[in-house]
Amino acid sequence: MPRIVLYQPQIPPNTGNIARTCAATTSPLHLIEPLGFVIDDRQVRRAGLDYWPWVDLQRHPDLEAFQRHRMGQGGRLVAISAHAERSYSHFGFAATDWLLFGRETEGLPAELLAAADARLAIPMAGGLNRGGGVRSLNLSVAVGVVLFEALRQLEGTAAPSF
Repeated sequence: MPRIVLYQPQIPPNTGNIARTCAATTSPLHLIEPLGFVIDDRQVRRAGLDYWPWVDLQRHPDLEAFQRHRMGQGGRLVAISAHAERSYSHFGFAATDWLLFGRETEGLPAELLAAADARLAIPMAGGLNRGGGVRSLNLSVAVGVVLFEALRQLEGTAAPSF
């Protein structure tokens, strides 16, 4: 099952919505601290509703701790970024992938993006590179788009049946 990794998320409702998606798909959720909120924040809990008991949540105090954990588990680090050139829809996902998403306001740091095994983007017809004013999607939407494509590809292997 692909794992969702949020690098220093800042907006409580986004993390709550992502947690709900992880609960629905049984996808583990990893949070790399520092967070821009307290995990008990009312907005985080509200967005995740009563699904938090079903979220396989792991928190990492910093990037180095996360990287040690990931290396012990194996799998590719797949960074999702508006600055990547390869579309997520042209990538072959594996059940052991770590799907890494950056901060809502800044995305992923350049050194972390460079260290990833793969860098993927979600193409947008109205994106800035096409003359539009949209820089990126909401973080919880981006997680859903990429995660469900990975699960679609993995259907019949390691992914649950929906």
